[in-house]
Amino acid sequence: EDGSTVLDPACGSAAMLIESYNYVREKNGGKEVSVELFGQERSEIMAIIARMNAILHGVETCKIEIGDSLLKPRFGEADYVVANPPWNQDGYDEESLKNSSIKQAYEAFVSGGYPPKSSADWAWVQLMLYHARKKVGIVLDQGALFRGGKEREIRRGIVEKDLIEAVILLPEKLFYNTGAPGIIMILNRRKPEERRNKIIFINASNEYEKHPEIRKLNRLGDKNIIKIVDAYKRFVDIDGFSRVVGIDEVRNNDYSMNVTLY
Repeated sequence: EDGSTVLDPACGSAAMLIESYNYVREKNGGKEVSVELFGQERSEIMAIIARMNAILHGVETCKIEIGDSLLKPRFGEADYVVANPPWNQDGYDEESLKNSSIKQAYEAFVSGGYPPKSSADWAWVQLMLYHARKKVGIVLDQGALFRGGKEREIRRGIVEKDLIEAVILLPEKLFYNTGAPGIIMILNRRKPEERRNKIIFINASNEYEKHPEIRKLNRLGDKNIIKIVDAYKRFVDIDGFSRVVGIDEVRNNDYSMNVTLY
């Protein structure tokens, strides 16, 4: 909504931030809006591209910092935190993260909740939750939903704190660098009463159309997006597509959130 602050700690070319701004401006009838955008990018070249991209799209209120967000974030809190971080990044285990400038982010939700060295997926979730006042939207490899060990412990902690609102399984072949299907996870720090202790699982694996320009890729068409968003907003069961699940059931499944399980 107008007046929001939006953060992307793995912003790349700032596309998600620009889309966030455009979304609010469209809702506002095309008029200028007061949305503040913050991004951080580890690659200096990509950060420069992000700044230029924002300018080219007429977005004046976009601030891009350079640095490793998992170790030294250069941003504060935001209303909404969105990201498609690198999947399964290695090298971000307890040894490196406990010496970060925001050690408390990784211990705020699970006691000693550090990810394994093989994947930083849940470190990104923890970082984003720590900085979000309202909601987090993150794109991840679906393996983050059911891998065991330290990742299971972090999942357990976040599920038990009732922070997960929705898990959406995406179609395969949406991304340039992998054919594997990803997921979108929505986390909400201000769940309304009617959604508490519940998670909606949405299986959107068949919601795609062929990409018109790149033969090997699929994409989400407008009708696919509308169907997914409608199910999320209404928070309802739709046969073969979405189901609202109580936390007890997730607990009984040992905190696996594999969408097809539900």
